[in-house]
Amino acid sequence: MGNMLETLISIADGLAKQFGQNCEVAIHDLSRDLENTIAYIVNGHVTHRHAGSGSGTSKIVLETMHRDPSAIKDQLGYMTRTPDGRILKSSTIFVRDDSGSIRYIFSINYDITALLAVDNALKDLVTAEAPQSLEQPEQIVNNVNDLLDNLIRQSVALVGKPVALMTKEDKIKAIQFLNDAGAFLITKSGNKVSEYFGISKFTLYSYINEGKDEIKDENT
Repeated sequence: MGNMLETLISIADGLAKQFGQNCEVAIHDLSRDLENTIAYIVNGHVTHRHAGSGSGTSKIVLETMHRDPSAIKDQLGYMTRTPDGRILKSSTIFVRDDSGSIRYIFSINYDITALLAVDNALKDLVTAEAPQSLEQPEQIVNNVNDLLDNLIRQSVALVGKPVALMTKEDKIKAIQFLNDAGAFLITKSGNKVSEYFGISKFTLYSYINEGKDEIKDENT
């Protein structure tokens, strides 16, 4: 396994050298503590992360640890966004061990903010219509607390109404989204989610189970 990490590090260094300082390459080691999964990173200034900082967890890491490895596929060429608004073109490659379990996540984030600005300027010159606005890419966060906050916001957006107006069914839907995203792998997340949705810890676990039962019923 050590040789695998050494090989991944060599590839990371090569990619960063080839594409320059705007290309961040990170290697997540899933055998590490949840809050510190980055084993190696090049050009970490792109997302303001570095190895061993306790800021390596991402939504993809949580989902990978929560889901069946056989159902997980590489994700290539999708858009993400940094907290300061820069747009990245990202790819995520899942590296498996001999047993088929995912051991490493090889992540590439290329800062295309300047390229998009040039592209939009050129479109503005050669077309009569204003350039189309960018779709909202997923935000990259730098610690698990920010990640949990981001997932909670996404769960509320999924339901489409503020918590004060949510029914029991709405809250089950939001909490099932959080569970599917692996949010409850984060330490003390249950306390924060319970407080946010105005429910007890007992009710939270009940909603998680009810959401699972609904999915089973749909699939039978």
